Amino acid sequence: VEKNVDHPLGTLLYSISTMHCMTVSLAMGGMGLGTMWGVELAQKMLAEAGFKSVDIKRLPHDIQNCFYICRK
Repeated sequence: VEKNVDHPLGTLLYSISTMHCMTVSLAMGGMGLGTMWGVELAQKMLAEAGFKSVDIKRLPHDIQNCFYICRK
C-alpha cells in the first residue's frame, strides 16, 4: 500500500479491489488477490510457477497496467 500512496488512481483502484475483486475471488474459491495485488507478489508467484525470466514493461501513457513477459 505504501508504494501506491501517490498513485493517481490509488484510492479508486483499492476501493474497487476490496469491494468487488477480492470479494468475488474469495466467493469463487480464489486467492482474493484483488486489483492491487502488486508487482512483488506477481513476480514471486511467477517464479514459483517455474518462470526463470520475468520482464515487466509499462507504457508511458498507461498509469494502471504492467505487462509481464515471462520465459521458462
